[in-house]
Amino acid sequence: MKSLVKTAAFLLSANLLSAEVLSADYRQNPFTLTYEGAITKNVEGKVNIHAVSYKLNNIDIAANVYTPPRFDPSKQYPAIVVAHPNGGVKEQVAGLYAQRLSEHGYITITADAAYQGASGGEPRNIDKPANRIEDIHGMADVISTYPGVSTSQIGLLGICGGGGYSLKAAQSDKRFKSIATLSMFNSGRVRRNGYMDSALDTIQQRLTSASEAREIEAKTGEVRYVGDAKLTDEQIAALPFDLYRQGFEYYGKTHAHPNSTFRYTESSLLSLMNFDAATNMDLINQPLLMIAGSKADSLYMTKNAFELATKSEDKQLFLIEGATHIETYWKPEYVSQAMTQLSHFFDDVLK
Repeated sequence: MKSLVKTAAFLLSANLLSAEVLSADYRQNPFTLTYEGAITKNVEGKVNIHAVSYKLNNIDIAANVYTPPRFDPSKQYPAIVVAHPNGGVKEQVAGLYAQRLSEHGYITITADAAYQGASGGEPRNIDKPANRIEDIHGMADVISTYPGVSTSQIGLLGICGGGGYSLKAAQSDKRFKSIATLSMFNSGRVRRNGYMDSALDTIQQRLTSASEAREIEAKTGEVRYVGDAKLTDEQIAALPFDLYRQGFEYYGKTHAHPNSTFRYTESSLLSLMNFDAATNMDLINQPLLMIAGSKADSLYMTKNAFELATKSEDKQLFLIEGATHIETYWKPEYVSQAMTQLSHFFDDVLK
């Protein structure tokens, strides 16, 4: 069980790249985007991508802003903040949905989390909920000052772990007029209880280990990491959950990016394991849309949070029939269904 915990959430590193043909090779894209249909150059009159950097709590943040077709900065546009999955970066699924939403008329922003991706922060790959939530507030700060953005028309989309953190951010940040999640992943619950609550018997053991890791950091500066596992194809096939098996495929092969890694500091577990994305859901009074695959083994997390959102008078749960968690990231027919729901939802509130 301990080995499963160590590899939880399909932990991988950049050197899992293989010689197989990638779905969209970041090395062939000038913006290092990994998804099919990604922008390869900025063309007047079409969706354009703009690299943006800014400081958040004295940490350099790397972000991409997508502007819609025929963008005119003298006009006013609705905007959407897009939060990426755990271990993901802005060039993967977050970029795909940011681009697609921009095609639909929105200014969108997606940024690498602090301590992760191309953003700054040391030691690398700290993964604390407070940081991830602050990342979302920070994206709202930046996009609200971007030319052409209507500050009264800002929405929020969180994907996987970014979905859980988006729920927490939106509980207090009422700049977000509507909130959507895709394949929401409750990072605290999984780090505490194991995926599908499969590691309840090792909670205290893992907390003790995380406490020791923090002590070592304080005394020696040495940082212990979780998620450095390098699994063979046979080991990946033997993993017990679709999310892990397909996650290794997505992040390690078909949509790999060198800045994407599921390695995180073990001491981060001190913050992760007492966090839960589904607490205080009654603070969300904005319209809420939660999308997940009907075959996703992570679906229990979306359903739990959705049921607890008792103060949102306009809340919708949409299941993409036949889709697993990872398939909502890239499979065209599932992305199309998700985009149909997202565009209708955001249009109703933001346009």
